[in-house]
Amino acid sequence: MAHVAERAGVSAQTVSRVANGSPRVDPATRARVEKAMADLGYRMHRAARALRTGQTSTIGLVVSTLASVGNSRMLQAISEAAAERDYALAVVTVGERGIREAFARLRSQGVDGAVVLNEATELARDVDPPADLHLVVVDSPPDRRFSIVQTDHAGGAREATAHLLSLGHDTVHHLAGPARSFAAAERERGWREALADAGATVVDPVRGDWTSASGHRAAAELSAATAVFVANDQMALGALRAFADSGRRVPADVAVVGFDDIVDAAEYRPPLTTVRQDFDALGRRAVDALVTAIEGGVPAADSVPASLVVRESSLPA
Repeated sequence: MAHVAERAGVSAQTVSRVANGSPRVDPATRARVEKAMADLGYRMHRAARALRTGQTSTIGLVVSTLASVGNSRMLQAISEAAAERDYALAVVTVGERGIREAFARLRSQGVDGAVVLNEATELARDVDPPADLHLVVVDSPPDRRFSIVQTDHAGGAREATAHLLSLGHDTVHHLAGPARSFAAAERERGWREALADAGATVVDPVRGDWTSASGHRAAAELSAATAVFVANDQMALGALRAFADSGRRVPADVAVVGFDDIVDAAEYRPPLTTVRQDFDALGRRAVDALVTAIEGGVPAADSVPASLVVRESSLPA
């Protein structure tokens, strides 16, 4: 740090402020210090800073599985957002010993806080989080014990259902996600609200487990449907194959809308109409809320809008 200060012609305190991202440095001075850092190969020594500040600049991610597309996308988004804030990331999965063990593993790694992702949020609600561990939970009902960031699942589902109704269908069937999933419940709520607003009949949803195979199985119960809103794109893929296997054409015989807008949604046959989740914004806002809490601020609950992307699977025949 002393060498950087000498090279840049500033005090060591100014170098410290630049290294820690303080706004109390004018842009020209910051640029000069950052150039000196680059010239000299200066890097913050995390272990030394942790001893001085009591913080490791490391955050954790708690996840039940990384096999689903949504969770993988969120891992990438959170990892990139953490790097932008100069935080390292430690990832733990919830195994047989439960979320308490996951929290214990993170604490043993000295993390300053953690993001709890999607399916793991249900487990987080069942335990009291460690008092010394800042938490941001992605997709959860209001809870004073931690900060919450979520997608507007219900709003996206309402838009998808209204789109299908606008094509002239009497009602829209729903292939729902797991009963205990917050995201699935919110998407089901939005679907029900759109049907109620239109005065359309509500048919009991059929349910899958987010996987393509479960979508394929569940589609057998949708033989009377002319329009289906599916709670995620992977189940929609399975449903599309099941409809094709039974000789039903999409969208001529049944229109289909998914949720997530995964990378391959446009490559389905036919290309899938779906509700786009902004995983990058969701990950960035989760990290921002967590860093705010770590640094002594009070993060507010945050909701990220979802938007409908219309493709061939729901176009008029």
